[in-house]
Amino acid sequence: MSAPYRLSRVVRTPSSEIYILWDGSDRVGRVDIHYGNDTVYATLILERDATTEEEEQILSMLDDDLISAYLPRYERSDFIANVFRGQEISRYTDASTDSDDDDDDDEEFFMDYPEDDGDDDDDVDSYQDDIFEDDRP
Repeated sequence: MSAPYRLSRVVRTPSSEIYILWDGSDRVGRVDIHYGNDTVYATLILERDATTEEEEQILSMLDDDLISAYLPRYERSDFIANVFRGQEISRYTDASTDSDDDDDDDEEFFMDYPEDDGDDDDDVDSYQDDIFEDDRP
């Protein structure tokens, strides 16, 4: 991994944020930050191998660019970060993926597959049949 890294915010709440970490156009990982009263907690998930120096560089960037802007070092008790190595294997959402669907069926369950065979409808219907069986609304 080379520096500098770029962050793109996914979500922000009054006490937390989620960012995707980029190295150029390559997705490097994700960081979830939770702001406590006087302690900041972060979970960094790297999607590829990194050296200890690279991890420290990323954590320093997060502290300098995000965390210290919210709660400066002299005002907080601690910044605690857990670093993991992993990969996203699936993404789940209960939002409708078909914008032309007027059924207002917000209860449906959709899943994005990492390995797409090009026919998502059959995969989702089959998965829903397995999950909901006959209990589907």
